[in-house]
Amino acid sequence: MNTTGGTGGTTTTVADLAGFTAAVGADGPAVVILDGAISGAAKVQITSDKTIIGNPGSSLTGVGLTILGQKNVIVRNMKISKVLADYGDGITVQASSNIWIDSCDISADLDHDKDYYDGLIDIVHASEWVTVSNTYMHDHWKGSLVGHSNNNGDEDTGHLHVTYAGVWFDNINSRTPMYRFGEGHIFNCFLSNLLDTGINTRAYAQLLIESSTFENPPIKAIFSNDNGGLGGAVVNDVDLGDGGENQAPAGTLTSVPYDYDLLGSTNVKSHVMANAGQVLTF
Repeated sequence: MNTTGGTGGTTTTVADLAGFTAAVGADGPAVVILDGAISGAAKVQITSDKTIIGNPGSSLTGVGLTILGQKNVIVRNMKISKVLADYGDGITVQASSNIWIDSCDISADLDHDKDYYDGLIDIVHASEWVTVSNTYMHDHWKGSLVGHSNNNGDEDTGHLHVTYAGVWFDNINSRTPMYRFGEGHIFNCFLSNLLDTGINTRAYAQLLIESSTFENPPIKAIFSNDNGGLGGAVVNDVDLGDGGENQAPAGTLTSVPYDYDLLGSTNVKSHVMANAGQVLTF
């Protein structure tokens, strides 16, 4: 299935939380454009067959997006920050399939304890065929996880095929990203100023990591936490930076079922810094 979002549906522009919530939660295909800055404390549910686009300069502060039990959703050019843990993650993808998150800026801060906010983008409960691309995740304790629990293998095994392409992780303590059980493809990514750990493959996850660059890395740039079972990683053309190490066991994932282009690790930093985040114009 191709991810087409709200193609063929009506296009609506919204500028307040009530209008945004109603538009993205309605039945049927639709393109929803966010205009302006919205602040609040809310978890907004997105339904299937939606394309959600942030106009340049638009933002959500304290308002998280949740895609729960849905399919065929595109989220592009959204800037989301400081979603309190009571309202979920910046973006939560749960039990959903064919989800594309592109050209977004997701952040919080490191001024509070690690549980004040939850994750930036979390993908859980056997979600399938999720891509995060050209997105800037920064200033946070817990970046992005795939698979929420070591005890959820019965549901997650054979699912959680998740790709990170052209993503910039910056000034994040851990989970950049962290995988359990799934199969992950990480390529053309730039990881800078990570505070404790980097890419974590655990609970039998298998990763293919290619054409990526670390700058100012932790020692555990790529590793496996054996709590819940070791994962593995195949690592090709990854610059681990000064002092970073690949401590993950050798993996078995060597190919993925789609075409893609590799920038080469020497070209990743400049490209990703120029293209990740809320940078699209319409």
